[in-house]
Amino acid sequence: MTAFEKIKLAALALAVSVATVAGTGKSHAAEPETLTVAGGCFWCVESDFESVPGVLEAVSGFTGGKASNPNYKQVTAGGTGHYEAVQITFDPDQVSRRSLLDMFFRSIDPTDAGGQFCDRGDSYRSAIFVGSNGEKSLASAAKSNAQSELGQTIVTPILDKGAFFPADAYHQDYYKGSKLIITRFGPKRQAEAYKRYRTACGRDARVKQLWGDAAPFADHH
Repeated sequence: MTAFEKIKLAALALAVSVATVAGTGKSHAAEPETLTVAGGCFWCVESDFESVPGVLEAVSGFTGGKASNPNYKQVTAGGTGHYEAVQITFDPDQVSRRSLLDMFFRSIDPTDAGGQFCDRGDSYRSAIFVGSNGEKSLASAAKSNAQSELGQTIVTPILDKGAFFPADAYHQDYYKGSKLIITRFGPKRQAEAYKRYRTACGRDARVKQLWGDAAPFADHH
């Protein structure tokens, strides 16, 4: 074998080795996925899920209704059919859809069909929105598990996913905003006003009553 042939053979062996390593190495990172849920006040749901490792973003908005490009005033006035909802974008390599669904059920009162906590009316009802049979199956399994654990009938529906309309910028990250606003408690920064509202609404107290130590967010506020 000539020196040139030895060089060619060595080069070929190196190429095969590189290809083998590449073929058996780690797969590409999974693409981000979304989960859309309604759990009453979207400020609270956004705040809860943005604290979860693996969640990339949570956006407050509206879904489930018929009006085109609805706004907060229209939705809360009633008649549009929309829910206050949150679209959660997450990295499935870090947190699973099923884990998020389990957390969602344990962060709300899924026995209440008329709203959530102090917020009453159609726009504050709870729901899970799914875009495929696989997503529906996961949501159904999480619902069944939560109902079994709670020992009460869960009325949170699993609905087909439709258009999601982000709320105005004012509502995004409201729970950590620094803008000074006038509230029934007097002038307050948004973050402080949010905490007072959440406590006064009884959200965490009711969730803790229902779920006890299984409530993932009730002690975070």
